Amino acid sequence: MTAELNDTIATDIARWPMLIAGRWTESANGKWRDVVSPGDGNQILAQVPDSCAEDVDRAVQAAHQALPGWSGLHFRERQRLLLRVADAIEAQESELATLTARDTGNALRTQGRPECATLTSLFRYFGGVAGEFKGSVLPAGNDQLQYTRREPLGVVGAILPWNSPLMIAGMKVPAALAAGNTIVLKPAEDAPLTILMLAAILHEHLPAGVVNVVTGPGPVVGHAIAEHPGIAKVSFTGSTTVGRHIARTAGERLAHVSLELGGKSPSIVFPSAATPEHIDATVEGVLLAMRFTRQGQSCTAGSRLFVHADVYDRFLTAVVERVSRLRVGNPLDEDTDMGAIINQQQFDSIIDYVADGRAQAGVKVLLDGTTTATAAPDGLYQGPTILADVDNAWRIAQEEIFGPVLVAIRWHDVDEVVAMANATHYGLAAYIWSHDLDEAICVAHRVDAGWVQVNQGGGQMVGQAYGGYKDSGIGREFSLEGAIDSFTQTKQINVKLGG
Repeated sequence: MTAELNDTIATDIARWPMLIAGRWTESANGKWRDVVSPGDGNQILAQVPDSCAEDVDRAVQAAHQALPGWSGLHFRERQRLLLRVADAIEAQESELATLTARDTGNALRTQGRPECATLTSLFRYFGGVAGEFKGSVLPAGNDQLQYTRREPLGVVGAILPWNSPLMIAGMKVPAALAAGNTIVLKPAEDAPLTILMLAAILHEHLPAGVVNVVTGPGPVVGHAIAEHPGIAKVSFTGSTTVGRHIARTAGERLAHVSLELGGKSPSIVFPSAATPEHIDATVEGVLLAMRFTRQGQSCTAGSRLFVHADVYDRFLTAVVERVSRLRVGNPLDEDTDMGAIINQQQFDSIIDYVADGRAQAGVKVLLDGTTTATAAPDGLYQGPTILADVDNAWRIAQEEIFGPVLVAIRWHDVDEVVAMANATHYGLAAYIWSHDLDEAICVAHRVDAGWVQVNQGGGQMVGQAYGGYKDSGIGREFSLEGAIDSFTQTKQINVKLGG
């Protein structure tokens, strides 16, 4: 936390102002909203401004004022500043990780620290490639100079989710800045504090107005960003339903839009991945792919587990044994594997989905974390749940639950499992488990997903393109190619020479 921000909130430690034009400020309407810890329903962590459209307008104006100076810098200067920010984030990773656990409910050891390390890596990566946002020269003869420029779009409106706010900010902010854009950043109303702390770090190293942060509810602040004529690009991560609204609103004025939305990702297990020598590693990978240690609150969660009939019972027995050992509890406890559900609405939704799945004829409940679920005042805790013999057409197999609920489906034939994997309107991630390389790659090519992992539940490295097919979104992040497409536009310049 910077000294300036500390001074600003010193009169009331519970109040964290937002950053506009290089100043810490409250909302124009003077309203504040509580930020409650998911891990302790009684604890108000802080209050943040409950902003309005006027605040978004102030932030957009500040970003426009900063744009010529920022975009006009030599790339080496933007690079220098972004790398300095990366060093500053790294120096405060411990404090950021602790705040992440308190703000999001994600466990400190399994999620908080890795997320902050990824944030550092993303700033370092995009700082490093800042000189690669460049055009080309066409061979047009001696009497012509024909070349292209990759120019920034202008002011970018970035709207963040609550499940991994720092990591998602890391996908958007340094990429947009490296390309020469300025930013209006909206944190999720349920988890804004880590983004305000990131803003404090950015404030120390970047010119005023280059990054502005406006807190408040999505229907007010998010909508104002989407419809503001001064915002050239809206980058949104969140649900498909809200993403459609953002796309419609921004599309009315033909603004650039990128959307990273929901998922219902398949995790396909072949017999070769369940042999005695491979089964333990595959089970660990399935657990990671399901994002149990983020309480399943991830759009890439491999929540549809397709297991070949020959190994179905044996593999599920191993999965249940391993998953049942996960420790659910206080996010700040070093022994905790799974933390808290973000809010009461999400908690209730998960309970409802599990009840619906349990009610289906023929379903087998192998593990039911809702039986030990606890709500406020002790926090919102939901254990892992595994339902077997699920039909791929059931609601619990088709809709994104965004909770620690894994459904298992038996399959016999490759064509059958590929058809079931693709029988969804989502297409974000997929996981293939096979030690026959031809088999694995052929299926990976046939699955409709923007990000496919083979024999690993994570595996994504900074610099690789990330984004979805179908209703899982449009555009790519996490990579130079995605940043060029998302945050620049091409200008063609033709010059007649020699006359």
